Amino acid sequence: MTLEDINHPHKGQPVLEKGRRPEDAAAAVILLHGRGASAESILSLERSLRDTVRSDLAWLAPQANYHTWYPYHFIQPEEKNEPSLTSALKIVEELLERLSAAGIPREKTVIAGFSQGACLSLEYAGRNPGRYGGVLALSGGLIGETVDDAKYQGSMEETPVFLGCSDFDPHIPEDRVHESAEVFERLGADVTKKIYEGLGHTINKDELNYFRRMLEAL
Repeated sequence: MTLEDINHPHKGQPVLEKGRRPEDAAAAVILLHGRGASAESILSLERSLRDTVRSDLAWLAPQANYHTWYPYHFIQPEEKNEPSLTSALKIVEELLERLSAAGIPREKTVIAGFSQGACLSLEYAGRNPGRYGGVLALSGGLIGETVDDAKYQGSMEETPVFLGCSDFDPHIPEDRVHESAEVFERLGADVTKKIYEGLGHTINKDELNYFRRMLEAL
């Protein structure tokens, strides 16, 4: 094992694709799965929307090494989740660069995720603000023991950002969802935050409907 393998544990993992090839698509979605899940499982979102959403999208779902983007809970001290966290953020960056090279800019790309993938979606966009097609975080929040405003500087340029979560989620403290929404509001995103009573750690139809509208607006 090389030093690069140690520092970039997600390098070389497969990326599953659905829909159009990036070179033939008008817009794209990067889907990030949760802890213990897979690229195949998060692509169930594509299957749920396939018959009711535009057909000119490229869907890309990267696979995390050992099915986990980072080893510890997302509100642990950030250094405990390194180097996996930095590696995961690099995977998102590499996919955005690949899409850009295929003619799909960030403003035509939605970064979406569930659970650990939702946290990663928010963390990437917060650290790299700019105009995206959208950011969709289903049961997630910004990463770290506390929310450090110094990490999130710049402008989201009115990017639509959606945060959906249960009022009682065993993995996601509601307070962190509110704190994360406040960061993106400060960065100038068009934030929609939904707290669902008794939802648990799952995805509901209202969230899928919002996702559909976000994609249609690309």
